[in-house]
Amino acid sequence: MYYTKKSIKNKDLYNTLVDLFFPFWPLLALLLITCLALAWGYKKYQAPTYQVSATLMIKDENKGVDDSKMLESMNPFDSKKIVENEIKVIQSPDLIKRVVDSLGLYAPIYAEKDFLGLKNIKSVPVYTTSPIRVQIKNPETIAIAEEEPSEYYFKYDALKKAITINGNSYPIGQWVSSPFGEVRFVENGHKVQPAKNSLFFVLVNPRVMTTRLLKALEVIPPEKLSTVINLIYEDALPKRGEDILNELIKAYNQKGIEDRNRLAANTMQFIEARIQNVEGELNELEAEIEKYRSSKGAVDLSEQSRLYLQDAGENDQKIADINLKLSILDKVESYIRSKDSGGSIVPSTLGIDNPVLTQLLQKLHDSEIKYEGLRNTTGANNPLLTSLRDEINKIRPSILENVQSQKSNLQASLSNRSSTSGRYNYALKTIPAQERILLEISRRHAVKGDLFAFLLQKREETALAFVPETGDNNVVVSAQASLEPVSRSLKIYGIAFFFSLVLWTAYVVIKEQLNNKILFRSEIEESTDLPVIGELSYLANAKKLSNKKPKDQVLIEQFRQLDAQLGLYGRTFKKKKILVTSSIAGEGKSFVSQNLSYSLARSGKKVILVDMDLRKPNSSENYGLLKSNGVVQFLREEAQLKDIITETKLDENLFVIPAGTLGDDHTQLLLNGRLELLFGELSERFDYIIMDSAPIGLVPEGKLLAQFSDITLFVVRHAITPKKVVQHLGQNQDDKSLERTAIVFNGLKKRGFVKANSGYGYGYGYNQMYGYGV
Repeated sequence: MYYTKKSIKNKDLYNTLVDLFFPFWPLLALLLITCLALAWGYKKYQAPTYQVSATLMIKDENKGVDDSKMLESMNPFDSKKIVENEIKVIQSPDLIKRVVDSLGLYAPIYAEKDFLGLKNIKSVPVYTTSPIRVQIKNPETIAIAEEEPSEYYFKYDALKKAITINGNSYPIGQWVSSPFGEVRFVENGHKVQPAKNSLFFVLVNPRVMTTRLLKALEVIPPEKLSTVINLIYEDALPKRGEDILNELIKAYNQKGIEDRNRLAANTMQFIEARIQNVEGELNELEAEIEKYRSSKGAVDLSEQSRLYLQDAGENDQKIADINLKLSILDKVESYIRSKDSGGSIVPSTLGIDNPVLTQLLQKLHDSEIKYEGLRNTTGANNPLLTSLRDEINKIRPSILENVQSQKSNLQASLSNRSSTSGRYNYALKTIPAQERILLEISRRHAVKGDLFAFLLQKREETALAFVPETGDNNVVVSAQASLEPVSRSLKIYGIAFFFSLVLWTAYVVIKEQLNNKILFRSEIEESTDLPVIGELSYLANAKKLSNKKPKDQVLIEQFRQLDAQLGLYGRTFKKKKILVTSSIAGEGKSFVSQNLSYSLARSGKKVILVDMDLRKPNSSENYGLLKSNGVVQFLREEAQLKDIITETKLDENLFVIPAGTLGDDHTQLLLNGRLELLFGELSERFDYIIMDSAPIGLVPEGKLLAQFSDITLFVVRHAITPKKVVQHLGQNQDDKSLERTAIVFNGLKKRGFVKANSGYGYGYGYNQMYGYGV
C-alpha cells in the first residue's frame, strides 16, 4: 500500500512515524556512518582533556561557619559571606581576567605535530615544555580577531638568550617594541624539553580567553547546605589546569583582602575626618561654656540658687524687723503727741535698740506719774507742779526728735532692703533659664565627647583590620588533576548520532512537509473535488513515443488502467473527444496524450492524436512532423483534412495531425468556425480523438478546446505542479469548462531511497484508484 497523508491521521503515532520516515532509512544509515566516522576522527584529532579539581571552604553565617568572638572583634571588616554569592564572585569575568593576565594565557604557545602520517597537521599546546613565556604590557590592546589569530613562529637560542621572529631578534627578560606591541619574553619556570617541531604563539584578547575559561570552569557545592565548594576545570594540560585553579583561588583570596583593606582605608579616612570635625566642635562648645559662665557669672547654678534663697530670706527677715520697729515708733510718736497721755501706759520699745529713747520715755513716764500725784494733792500753782509740767514739756520734743530720727534711718534701711529683695527675686527667676541654656550646651558637649571617644575607639579597631594578610577562606584541597584523561567517547558519539537524526529528520520534513509542490495524491483531493482517475509512476528510462513501440510493461499497464478508469472499453461509451491539458509546461501532458493514444490504438480502436498546442507542439516534434502541414493550415483553408492526417509506424490504428506551421494569432484562428468542422469530420472517421492542448494556465486556447471535448484530462505532475494551481482549481469548480474534468497524477516516484516495491509511495496504487464515469 502506498503512503498517503490521510492514512496517517487514521494510524497511531508509531505507524505514522514508520510510514513517514522508513522509506528514507538508507539516508539515515549513510548519515550515521558519516557522522560517526567524523566523530571518530575528531576524537583522534582532539587532544585528551584532564579534569582538575580543588575544594574551598567559605565562611557562611547562614550555614553555621563563623569565627570566634575574639577574632571577630579584632577584624570588624570580616564580612559574612553566602556560598551562592561567592560562587558568582569566583565565576566573575574580572576574577578570571586576573588569572589570564597573571599566567599569560592570552599568548599561548603551540608546537606542530604529525597526525595520521601527515606532518605538521596538528597543533598542541606546550605550556610546560616551551622554553619561554610571552608577556604583553597592554594585553587589552590585542585585537579581537573574527577569524583565526595570526601565528608567530619563533626560534629560541639558549646561548644568546634571545628568540628570533621573522628574522628579528629579541632579548630575553626585557621589554621591547614589536609589531604586536610592547612585549617581553621570559624563560619558562617549568622543566623545558628540546622542541622537536616548530614552535609558535598566538595572541588572543584577554576577554576572549576569559570567556573560554568561564565555559570550562564549573563551581558547585557538593551539597545544598554545604559551605564547601568544588572548583572543576578541564584542560588538555594537567599542569596548566592546576595553575589556573590555584591562581584563581589566589586571586579570589587577594580580592577579598583588597576589598577589606579598601573598606578599612575608606573607613579610616572617614573616621579621621570625623575626629577632626568633632574635636573642633568640642573646642567650640568648651569655649562657649566658658564664655557663658563668664558673662552670666554662672559657675555653679545650684549653689548660687541656694545662696540666693538664703540671702533673700535674711533680707525679708530684716525688712520685717524694720517694719516692726517703725510700727513701735509710730505708737511711741502717737503716745507722745497725745495731750492727755498722762498716767496712761507707755508703749513698749521692745526691739528698739536705742537706750536714749528708752530713758526719755521712762523719764517722761516718771514725771507724768509725779505730776498726776502732786496735782491731786497740791494746787495748780504749786511751784513743784509747775516745775514738773515744764520738765514734761521739754521731754516730749526730745522724744519726738529721737523717734523721727530713728524712723528716718529705718525707712532708708527699708528702702535699701526692698531694692535688694527685688534683685534677689529677679536672680531667682533667671536662674532656671540660665541653667537650661547651660544644660543644653553641656548636653551637646557630652554628646560630642561620647562621639569623640567612640571615633577614637573605632580608629584603633580599623587599624587592626589592616593586620591580617591571608584570605578569609580555607583551601581544603588544592588543585589536583586526574591521572587519566576524561572519557568523552560516549558524549561525542552521542552528539554524532543525534546530529544524524536531526539531519535525517530535517531532510524528510523539508523535502515532503515544507514543499510548495504537489507531492501526495491526498493534497490534490484536499484541494479540489475533481476526481483523480489515474496515477502514472515516474520512469527514468521512459521516452516519448516516436516510431518505436514502448517496451516498458509498467508504463503499458498504467495506461491500460487509465483507459479502464475512463470507461473507454465499455460497449456503450460514446464520448470520443478527449482533451489533455495541464497548468504549466513540463507536467507531461504531451507524454500522456501520446501514450494514451497508443494504448487505445492497441485495443483495436481507431485513434487520432491532434496536436492543438500551437505554441509549443511537442507531439508534432516527437513524431518528426514539426514542419508538416497541420491544424493551422486546415484552419486557414490552406490544406484539406486528408492532407494533414499522418499514419504512424507504431500501430496501424494510430494517426496524428500535427500542429502545422506556427502563426501569430492562434486564438482568432480557432474562432474562425473551421475547428467545429475539423472535429466533426474526425468524429465520423475515428473512434477516439485525443487533443494535446497548450497549458490551460498560460493561454486561453485550452478553455476554448474544452467546449469541443467530451472529457478533459488535467495533468498534475508530482513535485512539479505548484499547490496553488490545484487550490485554484478547487476554488473555480463552478466553471462550466471543468464540469467534465478529471485529474491524472503523473510522475509519481518511490518515496525515499527504497527502490523495491515496498509499498511506500506518494499515491494510492493501481488497486486504489477512483473509478470515473460520465
